[in-house]
Parts: sequence; structure tokens; C-alpha cells
Amino acid sequence: MEVDVLEFKVPVENNKTLFVWDIQPCHTQDQVYVRLLEVFSSFGPLYLLKVRLSSKQTPHFLSDGSRPLSHARCLELANHCLGFNGWTSDIITLKELTNEEEKDRGGEEDDESGGRWRRLKFGCLLQLSFPHHGQTTRAAAVVEDSFTCSGPDVLLQKRCRLQKMVREKALVQAFTTVLLILLGNGKVMVELKQTSDEFLPQQTEGVLQVHEVSWSEFAADEELDLTVS
Repeated sequence: MEVDVLEFKVPVENNKTLFVWDIQPCHTQDQVYVRLLEVFSSFGPLYLLKVRLSSKQTPHFLSDGSRPLSHARCLELANHCLGFNGWTSDIITLKELTNEEEKDRGGEEDDESGGRWRRLKFGCLLQLSFPHHGQTTRAAAVVEDSFTCSGPDVLLQKRCRLQKMVREKALVQAFTTVLLILLGNGKVMVELKQTSDEFLPQQTEGVLQVHEVSWSEFAADEELDLTVS
């Protein structure tokens, strides 16, 4: 029986350049892209399609085979293979981790507009379940951001944005432990990979830092705050 194994990671082994001949010059690049997307999407979900007219250069846009899929791509792949009722995610806890010292430093003025330097940090522990396959996994993530706060509206927007980011990051981290096994008879099996209980390195961009952490960092005896703004 033919079997395919899918991971929730950026695909690289099937990264190919396909040359399509006899494309009429009356078609724009956008029109060619839409048509090719329709054709290839009929065979399954696509991670990325690039169209270059009159070029034989191989695109080198994928380099890290261990890079996880984005949040949107994880949802797309899971829904395509398992259906919208084939998996569920539940937030076990989502809470602010900003310490008092960082809050106190918010009283220092940083610019002429009277803005104040602030740092916010949120953590999320999430459970991903596959009820039809009897599989459950957990993952945690922490995000933080440093910024100049010019008013309560800015602070509220940052809190909402970080809460959304940490939920999505935890879900992506949970999906990285999942293997989808596609059987030749059309059935799908779900298996979970063994993962280490260690911090993983994460690139930072500007002042925004996103960390993936062990869910054991969230002490079991702490009161769980399930409130999401």
C-alpha cells in the first residue's frame, strides 16, 4: 500500500522548477499565476507557487527544512487532510508574564511626545487534540515586545496583538509534533513525534522576541487564568 507522511513544516524535498511552454504573450503574469494555481491546487494544498516569465533561474526561497509552517498553513493542511471536525485546540492557560520591574520602568519618558517605554510578555499553554484518532499533544509559547507607549489605546492594542500571537505560536508549536500518514486507500492516520522538553532557539526581529518554551514552565499549582481579551 502506498503511504505518504506529511509534517507541518515547510516542504523542501519537492521544491522544483517547472517550465511551461507555449504561453501566449497576451496573458499577463498575474493571469498565468491564477491559471496555474487552479491547475495545481486540484491535486492538493500548495505551500507556495512562484511564476517567472521568460526565466530559467531556479528559485531559492526555501533553505531551512526544519522551519515550521505558518499558522494559516497549519490550519489549511489540517483542515484539508482531517476535515474541520477532525481536530480541536483548547487554551489551557494564557496569561501576562510581565514582571513588576518591567512595569515600573514604564514610568520613564523616552521621546518628546511623552511616550513611555514598556515591555509586555505573554505565555500560552495549549492542547491540540485529534478525537477520531485518540491523540493529544501540548505545546507552549512565550512572546514579548518592547515599545514606546503613548497612551492607553496603544497599550490595549499591543496586549491584544501579543495575546493573538502567542495563541497562534503555541498552536504552530503543537502542530510540529504531528505526523499525518496518508494511506493509499484514502484514510488518514495521526501520529505524534517524541520531542525534548527543552527551550528551542528562535530568531528575533527588531525588538520583538518570540520564544518557544516547555509547558512545564507553567507551574501546575498556579491558578490558571483563562481570560482572553
